[in-house]
Amino acid sequence: MSTTTQTRKKNKIKLWTIAFWLLLWQFASMALDKQILLASPLSVGRCLLSLVRTFSFWESIWFSLERIALGFFCAAAGGVLLSALAYHVKLIRDILALPVAVLKATPVASFIVLVLIWMPSKNLSILISFIMAFPIIYTNLLEGFEHLDRELFEMAKIFRMKFWNKMYYLYFGGLFAYFRSACAIAIGMCFKAGIAAEIIGIPKGSIGEKLYNAKIYLETPDLFAWTFVIIAVSVLFEKIFQWLLSLLAHRLSVK
Repeated sequence: MSTTTQTRKKNKIKLWTIAFWLLLWQFASMALDKQILLASPLSVGRCLLSLVRTFSFWESIWFSLERIALGFFCAAAGGVLLSALAYHVKLIRDILALPVAVLKATPVASFIVLVLIWMPSKNLSILISFIMAFPIIYTNLLEGFEHLDRELFEMAKIFRMKFWNKMYYLYFGGLFAYFRSACAIAIGMCFKAGIAAEIIGIPKGSIGEKLYNAKIYLETPDLFAWTFVIIAVSVLFEKIFQWLLSLLAHRLSVK
């Protein structure tokens, strides 16, 4: 059994812990006895059941998901391309060092407000998701490039290994774990930042708009229900993406 698999099993959330926190939440809500401050799990569940029956619910999920996913995929593609260029060309690495450091250090709220000046709120979450994910993927892959075994490249040069074989055996195999771990972190950051951008920009038909309206009208069960939806969509998207990566690794026999 691989170390990664063992770590996943250790970090797996147990069903009894979920039940424990739900019961604690229910008791806290009953003790407070003010649904406007802390909605109970039962009221949130009823609210969620009523939401899933509406077309606007699924429309909002798709609106936010497609934009956040697009931002993530653009960041992944950009991170792969630019990290490869930065590794082989020192000038590019030096040029990218400052903007990557700025992207990592600047608060997401500052970017959201700034980007709202440049573009309509409808596509705000695309750029914000990209900004959050790109530095993570870029720096992780750049570190992966630094840890590639140089002796293997010398052997490939001596035996005149073909370009595509070198890409597959040396680069893909050596960088896959770095890319996978970077994506696992980046996806969560994309959803956090993307939804935050929607709450500030309030694009019509987005999950962020639903959260904002729930807060304005003090509909606490709706607020909790939409928060649960965000968590569920984020986790599901990450699981599907990681499964696709695992499938690709299995097909190509990469650990």
